[in-house]
Amino acid sequence: MEAAMATLFTADNHFGHAGILHGLRPGFAGIDEHDAMLVEAWNATVQPGDTVYHLGDFALSTPEYAAKIFRRLNGRKILVSGNHDRKNRRLPWAEQHDGIREVSVEGRHLVLCHYPMRSWPRAFKGSLHLFGHTHGLLPGTTQSQDVGVDVWSYRPVTLDQILERMSASDTQPEERVLTR
Repeated sequence: MEAAMATLFTADNHFGHAGILHGLRPGFAGIDEHDAMLVEAWNATVQPGDTVYHLGDFALSTPEYAAKIFRRLNGRKILVSGNHDRKNRRLPWAEQHDGIREVSVEGRHLVLCHYPMRSWPRAFKGSLHLFGHTHGLLPGTTQSQDVGVDVWSYRPVTLDQILERMSASDTQPEERVLTR
């Protein structure tokens, strides 16, 4: 019996970006070690038939290096572009989106964007917002969460894992507070 295909979320891999090692990700001997560990963590989590929404900043490198890394990663990859993705748009993404992408996953309405928002479409009706960009520096709320690799042990994350973390928060998003 085949396992069900999963949908996962991630952001801010910064493949090939040596500057990320200074400050945000210390402890790696170099960018090659960093990238190898991220590829290993991705492929240990993502099966070939899974879908991964990448919420921006896939790589900051040459297009050739980014393509080499991209080919090594399992899954059907969808990009919601970030501020470092101009060159990454040339990669063979299954889909590419600028700005905001609204999707339904496991019966939940999700608003996906590289950037965190204080309010988003349908927030007052239970919509969830997933983002990257902040590298774990902006705490999540009961309805929003950073899905970047800095927050999730350098690997993509499932909606169930995200919902579990959201349920542990007592911070309401602003729009939710305003509509009471």
